Amino acid sequence: MFSNTVKINSTIISQLRLFVIPGFLALSTTLISCTSTSDNTNSATDTKADPAATKTITFKTKVLRIGYQSSGDLVRVRGVLEKRLQPLGLKVEWSQFAQGPQLMEAMNVGKIDIGSVGETPPIFAQAAGAKIIYLAGRRLGPNSGKGSAIAVPKGSPIKTLAQIKGQKVVFQKGSASHYFIIKALEEVNLKYSDIKVLSMPNVEARGAFIQGTIPVWVTGDPHLALVEKLYGARVLRDATNIGTPGGYYIGTREFTKENPELVRIILEEIDKNGQWAEANRKEVAKLVAPVLKIDLPIQEIISSRATYRLRGITPKLIQSQQSVADLFYKEKILPKKIDIKEALLTPQEYAAITPETLISEK
Repeated sequence: MFSNTVKINSTIISQLRLFVIPGFLALSTTLISCTSTSDNTNSATDTKADPAATKTITFKTKVLRIGYQSSGDLVRVRGVLEKRLQPLGLKVEWSQFAQGPQLMEAMNVGKIDIGSVGETPPIFAQAAGAKIIYLAGRRLGPNSGKGSAIAVPKGSPIKTLAQIKGQKVVFQKGSASHYFIIKALEEVNLKYSDIKVLSMPNVEARGAFIQGTIPVWVTGDPHLALVEKLYGARVLRDATNIGTPGGYYIGTREFTKENPELVRIILEEIDKNGQWAEANRKEVAKLVAPVLKIDLPIQEIISSRATYRLRGITPKLIQSQQSVADLFYKEKILPKKIDIKEALLTPQEYAAITPETLISEK
């Protein structure tokens, strides 16, 4: 283990393995000029900072490993982390996963440092013993939930959500879709046991759905938009107003504890990227469409209903996340009750890693 020292502006201050699979991830951010010393310590000054007000930070990594899902990651596409970290001498490595559960298992086995997932994967990861920390939440917006849905093929005889009783329903266990389907079933007085669950990642399920071998699919963008527009899939219910706390950026406890200033820089840059994205959704579509090999009009739909900005971890948000965990325990999907607070930092530690743009949201 070695350490890097950086000067920046002070104002920038194995029961559940069924549900998850290995992978890999981490992030960082701050544009700085770097000089090496003989003791393997790197010093640098933030070129965006006021030279009169600097602060020394210490971090214990030279490679920041980042995981992302098959749905893509705008932070990766735009290279914003690399732009701020390369002058510091830090390398960013990216690795792709089918969905959130696979990404969280990679974190569980120590192959990644930070990643973005829905509300459900960190609950299963914590229950499996992963030493994780909630770093920041995803901000919800007016279009939140429109990019996830319970869908049926174009010619399906199923017309209403209540009619999925007794049907085979496909989704990735331990993913956000898992929570979504339980909440949706409650609305039509059905139980989780009233459906036949088959766990399958979206990347595998899409082809089967298109071929008509999956009667009901719980999925999200970009897969949802593709089957809607190209194959006439019908939505029985989207995830609008489903009562979700939304997604999170999650980090390992060790990485977060050893690199608080670096985590702050990471979150700051991600949120800055999100602010740009929500003001330039058509530009986002132009950037992402060729990466995901999706026609631009379809990608514009996906981008129009995506959320990109972050919010700080608050007691209210954690209370909402605890209710999700309690629901899985109530449904006997989790074998034990978990306490979300065990995956949190202290208020002082959150103050150290949370940029002002995230703190401002109540």
